[in-house]
Amino acid sequence: MIEILSHQLPSLNRWFAAGAAGPAALVEHSLATGTGRWWADRAVQPRVLAVSCADQVLLRGDPASLVPGSLAAFARSYVEAPARFGPALYSAFDRVTPWERMVYVHQHRVNMPKVPRGVTVRRLTADDAPALAALDPQAAWIHATWGSPTHLAAAGYGWAAFDRDGWMAAVAVTRFRGSAYEDLAVLTHPDRRREHLALACVTGLTADVAARGRTASWCCSRDNRASRLLAWTAGFRLVREYVHHVTGRPSARGTRIAA
Repeated sequence: MIEILSHQLPSLNRWFAAGAAGPAALVEHSLATGTGRWWADRAVQPRVLAVSCADQVLLRGDPASLVPGSLAAFARSYVEAPARFGPALYSAFDRVTPWERMVYVHQHRVNMPKVPRGVTVRRLTADDAPALAALDPQAAWIHATWGSPTHLAAAGYGWAAFDRDGWMAAVAVTRFRGSAYEDLAVLTHPDRRREHLALACVTGLTADVAARGRTASWCCSRDNRASRLLAWTAGFRLVREYVHHVTGRPSARGTRIAA
């Protein structure tokens, strides 16, 4: 696969569903924010096309067109692709783990819950970039699809819970901004769980999403009971399931070419 620029892209209508909930919003988010990278098996009339943003990848096309090493750029990523790409993915990496995922869509408005005294729940502003940057390095995924904490904070596509000292105890953000849906993500500090902070942040953010004329969506692992419960409590309802693949390092075998 070679990297191509957005102005070199073919018409995306036959490759990706427009205005879809869940991971499909990555396509529109990448185009709108400029944070994504585009890949094709060839620059003219590609047979395989992919978009990556942070560690998320959508892969489409004909896997029979791939040559050994084609998918190496997607090592240590979360790849969502049709089932026909299965043999190519398993041949391209030393480890591939299927991960069953669930897509929820916001359908019921809920009231803002009460939070502990001294906690302020509000929309992010540009001044909150340092607080986002101060999160644990393992939490950097929460702003990775925007390119940086500064870009996310300035965009205002998030709500956070702050304590009296201005420390960020929980945050909910639009991870992918599509034309019809905004796919959300949420993070709570382990010491501040069971205080309804995540629910409060999600409630504020879903109201903002609706005010922008869009619908909030939510993706999580089938095994993540806490995330599923939070989604349900916040008014989200299950609409579909899918599988994406967690990839390891590039395999010495390269990519198998389908017969």
